Amino acid sequence: MVQNSLVDPYRLDKNAILDAPSRFRQKLKFLGPGFILSASVVGSGELIATTSLGAKAGFVTLWVILVSCLVKIVLQLEFGRLSITRGVTAMNLMNELPGPRFGKKKISWAVWSWLVLWIFKPLQLGGIIGGVAIILNIAIPALSIAVWTIVVAFVVITVMLFGFYEVVEKISLVFMGLFTLFTLLALFMVQNTDFAVSWPDIAEGLSFRLPKGTVGFAFAAFGLTGVGGDEILSYNYWCIEKGYARYTGGRDDSEAWKHRAKGWIRVMYMDAFLSMIVYTVVTAAFFLLGASILFGRGDLPEGYQMIESLSRIYTDSVGPTAKNIFLMGSFVVLFSTLFAALAIRTRVFSDLFGVVGWIDFSNMRTRLRTIRYLAIFFPITWTIAFLLIKLPVLMVTIGGIATFVMLFIVVIAGIWFRFGPSEKLVPPGRTYRIFLIISCAAIFMVGIYGIIKLF
Repeated sequence: MVQNSLVDPYRLDKNAILDAPSRFRQKLKFLGPGFILSASVVGSGELIATTSLGAKAGFVTLWVILVSCLVKIVLQLEFGRLSITRGVTAMNLMNELPGPRFGKKKISWAVWSWLVLWIFKPLQLGGIIGGVAIILNIAIPALSIAVWTIVVAFVVITVMLFGFYEVVEKISLVFMGLFTLFTLLALFMVQNTDFAVSWPDIAEGLSFRLPKGTVGFAFAAFGLTGVGGDEILSYNYWCIEKGYARYTGGRDDSEAWKHRAKGWIRVMYMDAFLSMIVYTVVTAAFFLLGASILFGRGDLPEGYQMIESLSRIYTDSVGPTAKNIFLMGSFVVLFSTLFAALAIRTRVFSDLFGVVGWIDFSNMRTRLRTIRYLAIFFPITWTIAFLLIKLPVLMVTIGGIATFVMLFIVVIAGIWFRFGPSEKLVPPGRTYRIFLIISCAAIFMVGIYGIIKLF
């Protein structure tokens, strides 16, 4: 069943109530939010930070990548649960956090912090749009990088002007399949070369050691790979737009409502875990390619040489003719992130504008109009940022730092909603709560250690 684009998914309607499917094949029809999340997650962090870590440290830090992808999913599930049991958008949830409030409407510090941190995000997306332009310039050098940047922005804007949920989901599914195919193909081909990955290499990567001199790379990779703070919140919107909240219906404390909520939470779990498997496998594949081919060469990507340096992952594995494979694969990875990032940013900011009172987010026509305006505004800012700075790796790194700070805010929110005094709706089991505590503790320790190393 597909959510009709003319139906407002943010408005709960008794006529939309639907029991969750119980069989595996039936559940597959209701998956989708994870597709979009995977398209967003597998991008600059995997293409740049992951391969850089492999090039610098070798196989020994494989465990960092795996932990990064696995440990954050519980927070993602928490915001997915809230979308189903309450039908409340992420920015409205953030506005419920305790602490200082500012402005005439007494908006939470968390909402304002999110708005300030988003100021740095155009740098990250500018680096990604520049990376796509560099790839296209290598493939078709007749047009300059600056011209290709403008072309890419125009294409993304055009697609997103018609970016109803169904469109975003289907395009993301295609991207997810393509980048998984290209990356695993390269890893498979490298096994027939001198750079083949062996089982002892894998065992070394799971030894939980962190050699001196690789700490900075490891923490950068932890912050940029897997789901970040913005992706965790974005899952809330995609679950709502898929229809999970509408199908569950408004809370009425009945046994029927609890049964529906538990059923759709199980569907959401399946969606989230399948997407986690995809982005974990692809991220690990990027790392293994970087460790097997670039380790020991001192060949770390930077500046305009980013794409050329990373292309050696593919050209060294299957020969010079594989450069086109690399260009196609890296294009799909970066463009998918660009597309999915724009899709969610238009929703988050429309929601944020609604929370602070600048628009009426509950009005579907107003919300869609705001989303379309933002779909034009954001790519223009990304393009300007790249054309002015022209350092994609630096831009992505700065954005990654902002993303990591966002992750701290999400951790605070996750702890509050799960263990705070607010009423719990359809509480999860003990195992879930234990993993949530472990996830939050791991993220806090990484952050504190990174701050210590910084100063």
